[in-house]
Amino acid sequence: MEKSDQKQKQRHEQNILLPQQQQHKQGYSDHVCRDRVQDQPQSKVQAGLIREVDQEVKLAATAISLNVRLRSSSHMPHHMQDRALRRTRSLIDSAAAAAKALSSKPRPNPTHIARALKKEFDSLYGPAWHCVVGKSFGSFVTHSPGGFLYFSIDDSLSVLLFKTEVQLVTEQQPRKPAN
Repeated sequence: MEKSDQKQKQRHEQNILLPQQQQHKQGYSDHVCRDRVQDQPQSKVQAGLIREVDQEVKLAATAISLNVRLRSSSHMPHHMQDRALRRTRSLIDSAAAAAKALSSKPRPNPTHIARALKKEFDSLYGPAWHCVVGKSFGSFVTHSPGGFLYFSIDDSLSVLLFKTEVQLVTEQQPRKPAN
């Protein structure tokens, strides 16, 4: 009787422990993987890469939820991209709500959107932001590092937002002729 109880207990333990051990060995369990990663010392570079990937995933989720397609971002900080996407969606939605209230066709004004984005970015991130909004346009621009974003929203309106550097222009004093 005792041997059969032991065998039954062993089978029970194997049924519980074996799958968990296999998950741990094969990396199936999220919390086990996370614990393993957290236990290992990370270099600053590794920690930075993990943060970067996390931010990119969050930005991609935001873009999907707002029906935005990122075309190019040229290393613009994620928080700035997020702000531009959300602000543009807000402007388009408010234009649609206003049109609905007036019982007219919802058609956002690209000039108003461009002006609002430019003003907001100028006030938050310094001067010399430029914005182009429309259904069809070409461009060839020079921009500051990390200051370029190109995206489309609702697959109908494209937005180009970029920053240029401002340099103070001073007049040179005329030189006096040498005697």
